[in-house]
Amino acid sequence: MAKVPAAGRVKTRLAAEIGVAAALRFARQCTAALLARVAANAPWQTTIAVTPDAATRSRIWPHGLPLKPQRSGNLGARMQRIFDSTGPGPVVIIGTDVPEIARAHLLGAFRLLGRHDAVFGPATDGGYWLVGLKRRPRVLRPFHSVRWSSPHALADTLANLDGRSVARIDTLCDVDTAADFARCAAVFGCRVRCPARQPLPAVK
Repeated sequence: MAKVPAAGRVKTRLAAEIGVAAALRFARQCTAALLARVAANAPWQTTIAVTPDAATRSRIWPHGLPLKPQRSGNLGARMQRIFDSTGPGPVVIIGTDVPEIARAHLLGAFRLLGRHDAVFGPATDGGYWLVGLKRRPRVLRPFHSVRWSSPHALADTLANLDGRSVARIDTLCDVDTAADFARCAAVFGCRVRCPARQPLPAVK
């Protein structure tokens, strides 16, 4: 799932702390780097679910990857629509603001779906950066009444899966704040920098 990397539309919390230009640069480079890592010569089909819907016509996306609009609704409604409308087989959804995602994470998630109903990649803020569903014998609906953008998002989703077999993979950091940016800086190196006048906070 990807939001078009446009100034004022993407990483707004991060932009408020490190500046719009630096946040936009991060969003564009993190998205491009992630797609380069996970989409090329992969044993899965990568589709970019885009918001806003008109962004499916943007030339910013890599050539050759299928695009689909996320449509309306909250995050849960949009993810459920992806699980409901994708072709046969297990489906894994990730975002584009987690610099540490590697192909090994996705391979592990798909393998776990061979013997579990669902798999999650927890985020350090109480949410999750990956969710996958086996979708057999039916597609589960785990996103009802989830408190999105809160420390309760993962716990609420797991509560909706009570009685189901659920696996977890590595906990990673999604970059929403300057502190997150500093914590993950070693992953994306010097390609993305904060303005010199806006130093990053120390990370303990």
